[in-house]
Amino acid sequence: MTTLIKLEILRTLRNRRYLLLTIAYPALMYFFFIHAYGSTELAGGLPVKTYFMVSMATFGAVGGVLSGSAQRISLERKSGWVRQLRLTALPGRAYTLGKIAASSVTTLPAILVVFAIGATQGVSLSAAQWTGLLVALWLGSFVFAALGVALGYATAPDSVQTVVMIAYMVMALFGGTWFPVSGSLEKFAQFNPVYLYNKLATFTQPGHSLDTVAVAGLAAFLAVFAAAAATLYRRDTRQA
Repeated sequence: MTTLIKLEILRTLRNRRYLLLTIAYPALMYFFFIHAYGSTELAGGLPVKTYFMVSMATFGAVGGVLSGSAQRISLERKSGWVRQLRLTALPGRAYTLGKIAASSVTTLPAILVVFAIGATQGVSLSAAQWTGLLVALWLGSFVFAALGVALGYATAPDSVQTVVMIAYMVMALFGGTWFPVSGSLEKFAQFNPVYLYNKLATFTQPGHSLDTVAVAGLAAFLAVFAAAAATLYRRDTRQA
């Protein structure tokens, strides 16, 4: 399984589309938002530069794991590569977990690049807060890695890109990625994993701790998406 994870990581990092959409694009959008809002304003209770640093980091992370894992798995099913792997000693569980782990590792560049830009733009956090935020966002990306695996087994190769893009944009739109969610919309956002993902940053506010409700919600989504991925993998195995 370790060899598979290394192979998947190298394949992703060599993908120019990954570098553009999950690293360069969120970084450029970060500059756009902090200048559009103004550096002295607040967004979602956080300074604008901090809020959009987090939202663009999660935007890149979610996009990376969703598009990377879902499209690659769907294409591998079409080419027969998944069927070939089933003939090896690699267990199906190891294949699925390997895909999730590899996808999550590739989120680190997306998060780190936006964090580095945020630091140069004046985002001020303690060393513990920087570290805690990095760990929280990285662990949170496993939720979307599992969703990406599930979508890869659930969607046909010719439609997977469209399905992933729609899911990606809808979750981002109503998850606080482009603007703070408030009012009646916030009640519905509680059921959006991207909204919960962005809520992990609230502990950086003075007097706030880690949002345990968001953590519990993300854990529930992870369990659901992982179970769906396992079920769809077994279904695909029976149909092969």
